[in-house]
Amino acid sequence: MPHDGLASWRLRTYGRRHGHRLRETRSQLIEWLLPRLRIWAAGEDQSGPRIADPHTLFDGPIRDIWLEIGFGGGEHLAGVAAANRDIGLIGCEPFINGVASLLRHVSDAELTNVRVHDGDARTVIDALPDASIGRVYLLFPDPWPKNRHHKRRIVSLPFLDTLARIMNDGAEFFFASDHHEYAAWTLERLIAHPTFIWPAYSRRDWLRPAGWIETRYEAKALAAGGSCLYLSAIRRPRDNDQ
Repeated sequence: MPHDGLASWRLRTYGRRHGHRLRETRSQLIEWLLPRLRIWAAGEDQSGPRIADPHTLFDGPIRDIWLEIGFGGGEHLAGVAAANRDIGLIGCEPFINGVASLLRHVSDAELTNVRVHDGDARTVIDALPDASIGRVYLLFPDPWPKNRHHKRRIVSLPFLDTLARIMNDGAEFFFASDHHEYAAWTLERLIAHPTFIWPAYSRRDWLRPAGWIETRYEAKALAAGGSCLYLSAIRRPRDNDQ
């Protein structure tokens, strides 16, 4: 059984915050659209609505709230939001160029069911109420491949503890990676965690699900000849929590 210290949950799990200089149109989206969509956790010195009751973050009625951790360029999050306009999507991404890319997708598709945290996802996770999230996506996170950096991988037993707290009974956790060792690392922890069920029965359960919305990083990995693995797990009913 893996042994992940609680301290690893507090280590920085992402890389840079800024990339190439933004084009003018994307800079404008950061200036006028991001403030309308930005959410913050209590204690953060920023403007925007706080995360107390996440249902109040959205303008219209929604039937569930889903969370994407590290949305990259936002292709997947925006695609899911467009296909499920009665679902509230919270996306977390510290890389400002990725945030600008998501904002373009939101603007083009006129999405009203997306909210953005342009910082560390763990701040949002800590602030969310118990049993408030119906689905969590963690797609192609940094695998931190060197052994000495494994402690910076976001997937750990303490991380799964926090997901178990915020996820509804029966909620789904989706993970994808082109780094097979990190996928094995993640599966080992999902199987070891008493709160999650891995409902896989055959090789097909490792493959991309039907209707999957491809991310930019995923497309790049596949074009380079790589292969991707897809995992999903279900949060057990709380009556069964140990």
